[in-house]
Amino acid sequence: MANYASGKDAYGVSDRSGFRYRLRDMKVEWNGLKVGYDEYESKHPQLDPRRKVIDPQALRDPRPDPTLTVSRTIQWGWNPVGLYDNGGLNTNDLVGTGAVGSVTVIT
Repeated sequence: MANYASGKDAYGVSDRSGFRYRLRDMKVEWNGLKVGYDEYESKHPQLDPRRKVIDPQALRDPRPDPTLTVSRTIQWGWNPVGLYDNGGLNTNDLVGTGAVGSVTVIT
């Protein structure tokens, strides 16, 4: 075991500012710097790593809808796409239709 002097009259130099402080009054920060008592800053909580948050997306033992084929036959369409007679349901399979008129140019 090493023997050290008491250092009651020893001085140290701050790693941050270079000012002289009594060695017994200096503090070691979280990043390893030895600084004076008036320069000491504790570690900010935002510097700690974040907790791993588990976000499950799958369900355990899922049960599919027994009327899945029936619910897939319903066609939901809204203006301007699909069926648009005020949100009603028709049987056109959401086919897009369009028409082009004629243009007359008179000079």
